[in-house]
Amino acid sequence: MIWEIIYIFLGIGIVFNLLASIGLMRFPDVYTRLHAGTKCTTFGSIFVCLAVIIYGLWKWYDGNKEMISLAIHSFFALIAILLTNPTGAHAIARAAYRSGVKPVNAVVDDLEGKK
Repeated sequence: MIWEIIYIFLGIGIVFNLLASIGLMRFPDVYTRLHAGTKCTTFGSIFVCLAVIIYGLWKWYDGNKEMISLAIHSFFALIAILLTNPTGAHAIARAAYRSGVKPVNAVVDDLEGKK
């Protein structure tokens, strides 16, 4: 039962990380690539880290006391990913906009007249 949950979480994580890599190659501009590169990888990394946390806690409960460090490290990696991915994407998008990179097919730009 526990292996099925781990495999499902790993599968979901791999699919979303694969979609992120496809989005990085296929999307036309920096803004849509940032969307694929941060949203999909964050969501995929959540599931991969959850699978590792479940595995580590399960092995720890089974008697392998070293596996709790695996779960703890994965938890802190997950927190770091959740904090740094959106922040980094926002900084990159803001720098791209301030340097004059326009979105492809932008109909309305609400920030155009504001400084």
